[in-house]
Amino acid sequence: MNTDDLIASLTAGVRPLAHHAVERRLGAALALGGAITAVMVVLGLGLRADFATAVHGYAIWMKWAYTLSLGVIAILATRHLARPEATRSDWLWLLVIPVGLLAAIAATELARAPQSHWLAMWLRDSWRQCSMRVLILSVPIFAGFIWAFRRFAPTRLRLTGAAAGLASGGCAALLYSFHCGETSAVFVLTWYTLGMVAAAGLGALAGPRLLRW
Repeated sequence: MNTDDLIASLTAGVRPLAHHAVERRLGAALALGGAITAVMVVLGLGLRADFATAVHGYAIWMKWAYTLSLGVIAILATRHLARPEATRSDWLWLLVIPVGLLAAIAATELARAPQSHWLAMWLRDSWRQCSMRVLILSVPIFAGFIWAFRRFAPTRLRLTGAAAGLASGGCAALLYSFHCGETSAVFVLTWYTLGMVAAAGLGALAGPRLLRW
């Protein structure tokens, strides 16, 4: 059998991939996993009691902007890495922007506050639970991404798993912010980010096992 015949036999009956199939499948995974996480937040933790008032302040918008930007960048990187020809994702370098901006806001807050208040601003009341809650809430979204990748052919499994984990963590942190009443940027920069990094680390560990095809 010559090469052309071999290729023809291997591709016989293979249907062409629909346009934007990757985006649609990732979107479905995100919607399903995000819905489960949202239910966990609303029924398990509850919305913050002052939510109607909080939306008029800058703190909750700061948390939404930070977590959403990290989640979107990671989702774009995950979409790129889902393809077999992907070697790395330049999208991940953009993560420096929201982290740097929030670090600048945190530094400004600390500079304006007395040093005696710094520890309270950093730890607040829920620092022991925050990161772990973000990690736990990211699991349904990450599971959705794993389901989506059953139809993909990634080759950078550890990096892809880390990107998917970070995307899951960013979306989970966004939804968790509807419950969390902490307002300082240094708190969000530390404990929200730690939860998202933990989700990315879990994804990096799970990627070679769960994304193999």
